[in-house]
Amino acid sequence: MLTGSCLCGGIQYQIDGELGQAMVCHCGKCRKSNGSAFAVNAAIKVDEFRLLKGQELVGEFESTPGVFRTFCKNCGSPLYSRRPSMPDIYRLRIGTLDTDAEVKPVAHIYMGSKASWDQPHDDIPQYDERP
Repeated sequence: MLTGSCLCGGIQYQIDGELGQAMVCHCGKCRKSNGSAFAVNAAIKVDEFRLLKGQELVGEFESTPGVFRTFCKNCGSPLYSRRPSMPDIYRLRIGTLDTDAEVKPVAHIYMGSKASWDQPHDDIPQYDERP
């Protein structure tokens, strides 16, 4: 079991399952939604995700047709993204985890659109798009 929350603590969640492979996304939309050079995301099963608190604070924004980014309406913390075309999966922003999960990203994705000042310094494979 994993737990997580937004910055203000108004939203709390639990995951009764495993995290999928974590990827470091450098696309422009992840940069803007996270206010950083990248977002680290891991797939989780929708039926293993449970909101414990703050349903009324959950907001969504359709950043690209068919891609919805979920966030806290109070503090703005990004929580996960979802696609109606993939109804069984959320892409969790693992920075919102409160549980210390062992996460090792497997790839840097969308390096073709990364910020010019973003220079990863690790041995993780890099892809211009999503492999």
